[in-house]
Amino acid sequence: MTKVNFYEKADDKLLKFAVIIARTEGKWVFCKHKERDTYEVPGGHREEGERILDTAKRELYEETGAIDFDMAPVCVYSVIAEDNFNGEESFGMLYYADIRSFEQELHSEIEKIIITEHLVDNWTYPLIQPRLLEEAKRRGYL
Repeated sequence: MTKVNFYEKADDKLLKFAVIIARTEGKWVFCKHKERDTYEVPGGHREEGERILDTAKRELYEETGAIDFDMAPVCVYSVIAEDNFNGEESFGMLYYADIRSFEQELHSEIEKIIITEHLVDNWTYPLIQPRLLEEAKRRGYL
């Protein structure tokens, strides 16, 4: 079973990853990993000594090629899942980004991005990512 929780804030040292709901010109931006047939929102793990906002900016750039964007924090979230961090609660920061321009080349394990008017059906993390979008909508970001 997977459980997703939302928080206003958490101790910074608990934040292990950043995930970014990204849009451009009113359309969704999703990533396809080279080793999967599914889609996901950009995001990734925090590097040692990195501020969580810098993690979000770096991951957005690496996974989408975004070079000009506005970004805002949405909330802290956590995931509890048996196959994730040995079933212990893991924390991340959810951001929203409005992308104005992209570089042509991707700098990560992402094969391609898609820009679409509609949400994808084949999520990489179907028990987590739709919940993040619902929460961002509930908080007025979408």
